[in-house]
Amino acid sequence: MFRAVNREGTYTTKYDDAKKKFGTDDLMPLWVADMDVASPLCVQETLAKRAAHPVYGYTVYPPRYYDAIQTWMKKRFDWSIEQGWIVPCYGVVPSMNFAIEAFSAAGDSIMIQSPIYPPFMSSVKHKERKVLDNTLVYKEGAYHIDFKDFEAKAKEAKLFLLCSPHNPSARSWNTDELEQMIALCRKHDVLIIADEIHADIVYDKLHHSVGSFSEMMQHCVILNAPSKTFNIAGLNTSYAIIPNEHLRKRYNVEQNKSGITNGNPFGIEALMSAYEEGDLWLETLKKHLKANVLYVQDFLKEQQIPITSLPVEATFLMWLDCSALGFTQDELKTFFFEKAKLGLNDGRSFGDAGLGFMRLNVGTSREVLEVAMSRLNKAWKELV
Repeated sequence: MFRAVNREGTYTTKYDDAKKKFGTDDLMPLWVADMDVASPLCVQETLAKRAAHPVYGYTVYPPRYYDAIQTWMKKRFDWSIEQGWIVPCYGVVPSMNFAIEAFSAAGDSIMIQSPIYPPFMSSVKHKERKVLDNTLVYKEGAYHIDFKDFEAKAKEAKLFLLCSPHNPSARSWNTDELEQMIALCRKHDVLIIADEIHADIVYDKLHHSVGSFSEMMQHCVILNAPSKTFNIAGLNTSYAIIPNEHLRKRYNVEQNKSGITNGNPFGIEALMSAYEEGDLWLETLKKHLKANVLYVQDFLKEQQIPITSLPVEATFLMWLDCSALGFTQDELKTFFFEKAKLGLNDGRSFGDAGLGFMRLNVGTSREVLEVAMSRLNKAWKELV
């Protein structure tokens, strides 16, 4: 049983930045994508042991760090990678920006698939590239890829920023969907930069990394981290997997320009410990998260609240279709933030395709979700 840990006063974005985000501090924050549950005991003990050493100086990435990533990829995804492909990084979003700089030029076109995690679109715009939006098709309560539009965009695109699993829709792409995207990217010489940070939290499928497809291996950059999986995002430790030596060198040039090359001693220790000892904890966590998803879905149906939860194939994020409420987006925000006192992510922040939606983080305890649903139900009943 996972209980919610009181995180207030620890300078956490989710709680201590909520007033700035929502304009009030009397709501329940269920937004930013980290969890309220404690990290695995193995990670806690490892960090405590490291903290007991009184010097926290510049730190290198030891061979064990690379071993842990290599073993995790094989064990969890049946993907055999070489240690030389691994590039230690600070974070997936900075790495995405380095990749954009490394593999495109100002004015080039970059394809994304909205609704999408906001840094995908903002990173392209900040780098003065053109956004090509292969907007996902929302049909019968689920998202699908418009492959005709995908190919039209691929003819112009230099890069494709793939979110796999997808945030916020919680889609885990099927093998045939990945194969079609890969085939079109190869046909039109489009490099794939894949954010696979949620790969470990997939429920009833097996995540397939784009890099594991032989035809794409030499034409992709895979970005990943243990941060979402083991709730250690604040330790700023991620990695890129780049099988192609030429691409890897180009990426390293851009990352080195940033000066962000030193390792975080606590992040390195946490990654090694989590990947070496965290399997059982992760499987238990996934059961807890899936039960939370089912609880919310059942509650909405039982109370006849006109909000539809899309199927959650991956992540601890629920994408809620609130269009049946009949609100404008601003009215929808007012309903959640001021009436229900719930701090969810505004769907509009994921692009225009997110209008009418809100994103709910269920990475917490059942007790917290019960209070949240009670608030939602009360606010809805006061309207009808």
